[in-house]
Amino acid sequence: MHSLEELIGYCTEFTIEGLEKVNSKIIDELQTSASTTLVKGLQMIQLQKAIFAVGIFSLFESMMQDTLSCENGFKKVKSILKEKDNNTLLDKFNDYYLAINVLKHGRGDSYKRLVERYETLPFRIKLEDECFFNEGDVSEINTLIDVDDNFVLEYANLLVEVCNQIESDNIS
Repeated sequence: MHSLEELIGYCTEFTIEGLEKVNSKIIDELQTSASTTLVKGLQMIQLQKAIFAVGIFSLFESMMQDTLSCENGFKKVKSILKEKDNNTLLDKFNDYYLAINVLKHGRGDSYKRLVERYETLPFRIKLEDECFFNEGDVSEINTLIDVDDNFVLEYANLLVEVCNQIESDNIS
């Protein structure tokens, strides 16, 4: 059986490549038709990226609870990263943890914490006075976090890095 980090990598690559193929096909069709169905197709692709990110987040927590024999996988992961003095990875993990919470719950405590540091985040967050990430982009959906390919890939890479850190912790 493949390790969790391999599966995350394979699944992310498969998802991004599949969505990109559909996206390219729709863009080609938009050259000759401005059909609402095509525009909705582009929006569906953006929504699927957000759904993928939230889903992998939930599964990762469940898998960490099982792997680490604990009730709160994220709390344990944060504790291990802190114990290993891996503050860079811990900070990045916290950023994405808050971002996924914002995707799931909208404006709230996680959103406020991210807005305070929006200039240093590794992804884009919609600020209070912003209506769009890219005005005129017909594929944009109404989320507070810009879940583009880079967000999904960086997030998946982060989870793989966390898995490797946890694995090295269990080995040593």
